[in-house]
Amino acid sequence: MNHDRYEDTYIADVLNETRSIAMVGASANINRPSYFALKYLVGKGYNVHPINPGLAGKKIAGQTVYAALADVPVPVDMVDIFRNSEAALEVTREAIRLKDRLGLKTVWMQLSVRNDEAAAEAEAAGLRVVMNRCPKIEYGRLSGEIGWIGVNAGVMSSRRPLLGSGVQNQVIAKTRRY
Repeated sequence: MNHDRYEDTYIADVLNETRSIAMVGASANINRPSYFALKYLVGKGYNVHPINPGLAGKKIAGQTVYAALADVPVPVDMVDIFRNSEAALEVTREAIRLKDRLGLKTVWMQLSVRNDEAAAEAEAAGLRVVMNRCPKIEYGRLSGEIGWIGVNAGVMSSRRPLLGSGVQNQVIAKTRRY
């Protein structure tokens, strides 16, 4: 797969099929991007399991923190890597070792995180891979919600965005009509 550009349908499929996320490198610091992403994804109905060995047993945005991916007790659809590109390889290898126990389907590497070796190993193990993207941003972009805060979504229309249950929850599953 070409990881320089992803089709919107690929990203939307990943986000629609994901219910549970293990966020490796989650932070309790409210000024960190991982905190924003975790809180946003929880608000959209995802079950997010923060992974941070220094905070194990504590809570981040109401979610129990685990020391390692192996400690997460329930199935996980996606591993979201909030670590640097070099660390992404070992996190991906751990995810591959645990994929059957967790029911893992996707390895997602955050903005500025790209490791082609990790991607190749994950894909060889049957996992989908997204690199250098943020699920929070992609969710907002695909749902049209990101335009509400003045971000250029690349679409010009006079039509109001489609609203889901709550505000924009899981709208990306519907076809965008312009």
